[in-house]
Amino acid sequence: MRLRNLILDDKFRLIVSLIVLILSFFQIKILMFDLAWIAVILCGFPIIINALKGLITRFDIKAGVLVSIALIASLIIGEIFAAGEIAFIMVLGEALENYSIAKSKSGIEKLVKLSPRTARIITNGEEKVIPAENVKVQDLIKVFPGETIPVDGIIVEGESTIDESIMTGEPIPVDKLEKDEVFSGTLNQYGSFIMKARKLGKDSSLQRMISLVKSTDVDKSKIVRLADKWTTWFVAIAFTLAIATFVITGDIIRFVTVLVVFCPCAFVLATPTAIVSAIGNLTKYGILIKDGDALEKLSEVKKIIFDKTGTLTYGKPELIDVITYNDYDKNELCRIVASLENKSEHPLGKAIVDFYYNLSNQSLLEVTNFQMKIGKGVIGEVKDKIILAGNKRLLKENNISIPDEEEKTISKYIKNGSTVIYVSINGEFAGYLILSDQLRTDSKELILQIKNKKLEPILVTGDNEKSANYIGKELAIEKVFSNSLPESKMDIIDDYKQKNQNVAMIGDGVNDAPALKKSYVGIAMGGIGSDIAIEAADIVLVGDDVGNIPQLLGLSIKTMSKIKWNIIFSLIFNFIAVVLAMLGVLNPITGAIAHNIGSVFVVTNSAILLFWKNKK
Repeated sequence: MRLRNLILDDKFRLIVSLIVLILSFFQIKILMFDLAWIAVILCGFPIIINALKGLITRFDIKAGVLVSIALIASLIIGEIFAAGEIAFIMVLGEALENYSIAKSKSGIEKLVKLSPRTARIITNGEEKVIPAENVKVQDLIKVFPGETIPVDGIIVEGESTIDESIMTGEPIPVDKLEKDEVFSGTLNQYGSFIMKARKLGKDSSLQRMISLVKSTDVDKSKIVRLADKWTTWFVAIAFTLAIATFVITGDIIRFVTVLVVFCPCAFVLATPTAIVSAIGNLTKYGILIKDGDALEKLSEVKKIIFDKTGTLTYGKPELIDVITYNDYDKNELCRIVASLENKSEHPLGKAIVDFYYNLSNQSLLEVTNFQMKIGKGVIGEVKDKIILAGNKRLLKENNISIPDEEEKTISKYIKNGSTVIYVSINGEFAGYLILSDQLRTDSKELILQIKNKKLEPILVTGDNEKSANYIGKELAIEKVFSNSLPESKMDIIDDYKQKNQNVAMIGDGVNDAPALKKSYVGIAMGGIGSDIAIEAADIVLVGDDVGNIPQLLGLSIKTMSKIKWNIIFSLIFNFIAVVLAMLGVLNPITGAIAHNIGSVFVVTNSAILLFWKNKK
């Protein structure tokens, strides 16, 4: 079994065949037969067998049929080297194509692992843990901090803060109160609550997302090899010309030579060599091409949909400013709040602590009587002063008012999509901290270059309308879709598809996976992106550098141009070689060498793509 696998391995066959062909060409005798026979057996016989199978079972006329005819004809007249060389070139082209078209995975298994397996239901006042699939509509379910919500439902008692990033892609947890909806697969962070089940099984949010990822597989049809599309014509023309040559001249050598030079090796190499060179180029920019067809598809795209969080922004909240009131010291206020938030696990609190450590070398202050108010904020004593840091609800419950003159400024920040943490000291309003998910430094330049390439950028995000519109305005993106869940993103892509408009999607989260698969080309952020998004995509930005997207877009167009020129050259070269073969200028050996020169030209021309660089 190991020997059989080794013989079938492309790399082994190519290395051995190349060595024996070189020895055969220089007529170096090691064994009692022409060493080119080894290349014929390793590379040629599998081609003949597969061509016969396809022809007999499906009447499938592909490039292998014409290659097989040329191989057999060469062997009949004793031109073993010509047969081996043809077989080697064809296997090389097939190996390059197999390398360039890596099979992408669906990531469905990882989505399934996110599905909660158990649920804690309440029946007649008693709690009981049961399999999640046994939950029924209207069942009461208790969810503790740190647990994944098992089904879709509505909170009937309690309140909490829930990480919904799996559904919306947004990094900041959402506060939930009674009568608020909660979704399966999302993570309960702090408070415990009782919910009533509303949507189960395939109807739940997470299961619908899994179904979306599965269903989009059928839309990812592979582009048929150009050589296979045109092989029927190649076979017909080659036979016609070869037979005509034999009828006119009566020369069997010319008949075989026509078949040899008509063998479409350069034509077959035109596409995979260009794609492999482009893949090599993009690797230097931290771009991984998972699907060779992606470059061809990307060259046909006219619109690019961007997810916001983690794609155009860094995907995490950052403290951007500290505003004080009544002459409180800015650095001191930041230190007090950071000391308080250091006892919290909330992402906003962590962002404040990180900001302070980057700002100052001073240690944090001691905090006593710390309390975390779910969905509101934190309370504690620092330097014998009672500190409150949280949202408006926290201040309102403690009868602390916000000055009218500050409300106007605060509303501007909120309108821009920022989050505001209000602070009071000993019952008096002391100021507020502004946190925001910041734009990537190269996002503006990226959008400008995309527009310069006559492509339309579109923003689709799970974030709220104010935040989405603010980002759209900052980046000069005219079309903005907010509050978009996975199904919404799919619907947007479907709308464009129905208008025959090819769309590329760039995203990073689990919630982007269905859209990445549904889009004509899916591009995932590899560094911060989820494994599921990466596996759903055709292309991965390994280093999360969106600034390299113009290189990707430009190279996709350049690659398709290179492929077209390769094809045109190979057709013209083959035509000239056929004419020379018909006139008797070329024999099977010189014909094989000439036809090899065409293949070398195509490979060399494609290799130029390795050094191509996008111009702004």
